[in-house]
Amino acid sequence: MKQNKYYLVILSTLVICLSGCGSADQSSPSENIAAAVENVTASSETSAETAAETTVTNETSAESNTTDDKENVTMDISIEELLIPNGDRTVYGKLYAPTETGKYPAIILCHGYNGTNADWVRECNYYARHGYIAYALDFCGGSVNSKSTGESTDMTVTSEKEDLLAVFDYIKSMDNVDSDNIVLFGGSQGGLVSALAAAERADEVKALAMYFPALCVPDDWGKKYKSAEDAPEAFDFWGLKLGRGFIADAQTIDVFGTIGNFKGDVLILHGDKDDIVPYSYSERAVEIYDHAELIKMDGEGHGFSMQGGQTAKEKVLEFLDKETK
Repeated sequence: MKQNKYYLVILSTLVICLSGCGSADQSSPSENIAAAVENVTASSETSAETAAETTVTNETSAESNTTDDKENVTMDISIEELLIPNGDRTVYGKLYAPTETGKYPAIILCHGYNGTNADWVRECNYYARHGYIAYALDFCGGSVNSKSTGESTDMTVTSEKEDLLAVFDYIKSMDNVDSDNIVLFGGSQGGLVSALAAAERADEVKALAMYFPALCVPDDWGKKYKSAEDAPEAFDFWGLKLGRGFIADAQTIDVFGTIGNFKGDVLILHGDKDDIVPYSYSERAVEIYDHAELIKMDGEGHGFSMQGGQTAKEKVLEFLDKETK
């Protein structure tokens, strides 16, 4: 079945920012990965064909018409819901695409801890209007507001990586996507997931961009518990119920022994006032990568201000244009 059968196009007009009820423009308490570690206490199956079909909603709110005065809007875009199968899980997301026929480079956007695809609405609109296919997903079990299948107690960094790779394979196969030019992009925990996925598909991912990537997650959980067996079987972690498996998985991840397998270009934007993911983790990352640039966001924390968020997405667009056009 051709990809264009899988989705209907609507000329609705919808927009916003990163990990966006915890977006790039403001930090969300639920994203407090390192600080929250100290406060730790105590699905339905869809067939592959059904999962791959698109459900379109008539969203005609300001989400699609909002623009920045500084932005040069060049293309009309469509926005649609797109479900992508991943084994017995189904990943929900939104696809933003230029309406003009053609093949376009693509960017896949990954939210942070307890975030959703809505965290990236502004970025998705911005990149799509500048000639990119943009897909933002909900990780399975990754949020109390996730529209993907799966329980949060089954979610791990590795399960999120698997969701991302399933999305990558699907987006790569789409008729209007330039399969040689697909960029991964993530914020906070979504940045960690993107970095691990890029390392696993080093020959296929064109480039990698990250906002304050939570490369500290394995260290944080290793400091909290000597062994996952010391942790509760299930516990609340800043508004999201996790299972012990999350800790067990995190403690097996060798971040800096893995991410360097990706040899493409990398862009990291990180605030020097981030008290959740220390800036030093990104400094270490650029030493590991063969081709990486770290942009210090002066005065910014874990989640950028409105001005910082605007600057960040413009820097990412410059990076995308350099990498794919």
